[in-house]
Amino acid sequence: GYGRDYRRRLRKSWGIEDIDDVCNGANYLVKESLADRDRLCIDGGSAGGYTTLGALAFRNVFQAGTSLYGIGDLTALAGDTHKFESRYLDGLVGLFPEDEAIYKERSPIESVDTLSCPILLLQGADDKVVPPNQAEMMHTAVVKKGIPACLKIYKGEQHGFCQAKNIEDALESELAFYSKVFGIKDVPGVIDLKIDNM
Repeated sequence: GYGRDYRRRLRKSWGIEDIDDVCNGANYLVKESLADRDRLCIDGGSAGGYTTLGALAFRNVFQAGTSLYGIGDLTALAGDTHKFESRYLDGLVGLFPEDEAIYKERSPIESVDTLSCPILLLQGADDKVVPPNQAEMMHTAVVKKGIPACLKIYKGEQHGFCQAKNIEDALESELAFYSKVFGIKDVPGVIDLKIDNM
């Protein structure tokens, strides 16, 4: 990788540096004719799910995305996560509640008005790190705005999917989601997926 200094760039800059990084990478691929700007998608799990939601809410680069057990509301997470990670955000965002304004500013749920592309949310029902209410709140807000969205909550799953059937379903759901969003027909073996507002 790029070493410790690169990793430390996230200190107090989570929700800025990581989002810039993925957007710059995607724009580079388009510039080099290695990706289609009209079909750029992003997905990520956990912190990557937060980056996904942030990139969709704060930038206009991607056309759709999938968040797996990602964070939509940093403020809610500061109070909801389990004890082991209860101070995790201090170094990445700021002290809570002292820096609550920064938490709100960097929360995708607070910027649904700038979000305009379809989202698939995949979440474990028993997740203690990023509780299911994160995905549920994001889904409700996006659907209320009229944006195509799908929420799947997997029973018996925690933070990261472990059961083979759920890992397979999550991958198949992404394929079905992107197929529908981009109007790709005749995808072999694609599952039926209900997408709200579509």
